[in-house]
Amino acid sequence: MMKRLARLGVVGLLGVLGATGSMLGLGGCDAPSPAWWPPAAGGDDGRGRAPGAGEAAPGPALDHARVWSLDQTRPLVDKTLTIRLAPELGHLSPAERAAVDKLLAVGAIMQELYEDQRHVDAAAARALVARHDDGERADHLRRLHRLFQGPIATTLTNERASFLGARPAAPGKTVYPWGITAAEVEAFLADHPEVRDAILAPRTVVRRADAAALTADLATLDRHPALDTLHPGLRERLQALRAAPAGLYAVPYAVAYADRLERAYRLLHEAAEIVASADPELAGYLRNRARDLLTDDYESGDAAWVTADLGNLNVQLGSYETYDDELFGTKTFFALSLLARRPADSDALRQAIGGLQALEDSLPYTRKKQVRERIPVGVYDVIADFGQARGANTATILPNEAYLTRRYGRTILLRANIMRDPDLFAAVGGAWAAVMAPAHAADLTADAGVVRTLWHEVGHYLGVDTTRDGRDLDAALGDTASLLEELKADLASLFVARELRARGHLDDAGLRAVYASGVNRVLQNNRPRRDQPYQTMQLMQWNHFLTRGLLRFDAATATMSIDHARYHDVVAELLARVLAVQDAGDKAAADAFITELTTWDDALHGVIAQKLRDQQRYRYRLFYYAALGE
Repeated sequence: MMKRLARLGVVGLLGVLGATGSMLGLGGCDAPSPAWWPPAAGGDDGRGRAPGAGEAAPGPALDHARVWSLDQTRPLVDKTLTIRLAPELGHLSPAERAAVDKLLAVGAIMQELYEDQRHVDAAAARALVARHDDGERADHLRRLHRLFQGPIATTLTNERASFLGARPAAPGKTVYPWGITAAEVEAFLADHPEVRDAILAPRTVVRRADAAALTADLATLDRHPALDTLHPGLRERLQALRAAPAGLYAVPYAVAYADRLERAYRLLHEAAEIVASADPELAGYLRNRARDLLTDDYESGDAAWVTADLGNLNVQLGSYETYDDELFGTKTFFALSLLARRPADSDALRQAIGGLQALEDSLPYTRKKQVRERIPVGVYDVIADFGQARGANTATILPNEAYLTRRYGRTILLRANIMRDPDLFAAVGGAWAAVMAPAHAADLTADAGVVRTLWHEVGHYLGVDTTRDGRDLDAALGDTASLLEELKADLASLFVARELRARGHLDDAGLRAVYASGVNRVLQNNRPRRDQPYQTMQLMQWNHFLTRGLLRFDAATATMSIDHARYHDVVAELLARVLAVQDAGDKAAADAFITELTTWDDALHGVIAQKLRDQQRYRYRLFYYAALGE
């Protein structure tokens, strides 16, 4: 299917990764995936919340009478595939191995913070599964807690359910007052527009301005005097509010999670000291990122990270992605990925990507930009993932803030041992064959999935990155911003495929396979919830492809066929609409656009979804890591 590496640049990657299936059900860009980290020291403050995790509603943390029985846990556990990642780390130096231990300890902190950000009863849930008796039910509850990173499960019918007796999930998680509505926040901001930026900042926790909360935050500044220096004026604002408490206020993550972030700061400096001689650029990045955690300004760390020439280790660390904020889509959530570089593969791939400006200029929009022709990209094995990053992510591109990407660019991290794991792809061929016409049964290949994933990540470099009036997309488009950005990247990866064929990077069969991978990507086995950005944007593509005749559904055979002759033009049409919505930055128009393309017909979508479910041995993927002794 592919040409030699000298002409293509991706063949070396494909051969080394050895992927054995498609990308069905997998996503890049750190899409949220269920997982868990064992409980750390500390815990509940007696009201069902961990210190600094946000505001708890009155009442008991957990209702033990509602903890699931074996009959309730077994269907989910039976549908869970367990994967153990144990990459070869013999190429790490003794210093790098010692630094790994420190970074894993930071990962444990990030995992606990992530769980506490997502649910007000997270600490109580950790305590419950930690002290639960042995036995099958206890094992099931521990597995589900790890799988779903807390007490709320996504069921086989794509509904949310509390399996540990916790309170129902809240759209604002604990980074806003628990259970608050968007309308209440907007009403407050209408009266106090001067605090909008602070309330909706990506790394602040929003609280109700009561005396107890304000006193606790001032006490945090007393315990951590460095935060007074790093956040000038914060103490004075908190004191003024305490004199007349009312409404809402925001505190930086560094204050909301001060004790744990200070521990992370110290561990990062210890890791930096260990690798300073072996990899001074990694050491510099870790020191900068440690300071970032206390300032909530990531510029120094991101600049060091994206521009560094790192050795064998790479670390994605901090709070970047906003998928979990279902209230406004602006708050970021903690994660850490510890990665071991594959040097030969990374070097080969870096040589493969070129001519990006021409691809940018070919996109269907008018406000073109200059893009970096050389972008940092690497092929890695996952040592361990924590928090928002844990799961079956095949690739990541960061940072997200437009001003940082303009100044320094972004880095792409491809996760080889996720892509190549045979168990992740074992059922893909059967599912594809079940829903596609026989003429397309052989279209889908493993190589195509890797190519599409790579160019999805590159697609984030291309197209609109701010609104035409200069606003950041997150601020302008709120909870639709991430969805539209992922939709843009998906479509860009398919849009550029024709040009890759023209450049000789793909042959005809390769182009057909990439197009098949794009179809495979959008098929849904359940109707998505609106709070699921990845699945929602995939449904949008599916509907557009059907409406415009790229896909055709045969009701008699309950299969679909692809019109390859229409493929490029249909993708270009939807990509142009996405870019126009991003460029305008009109939230209402974005909502209407999403609503238009997320219809669901049980006689069509439902039939395909049922056939996909019938082919699925597993619905969930639970990851364990050899580096953690698992």
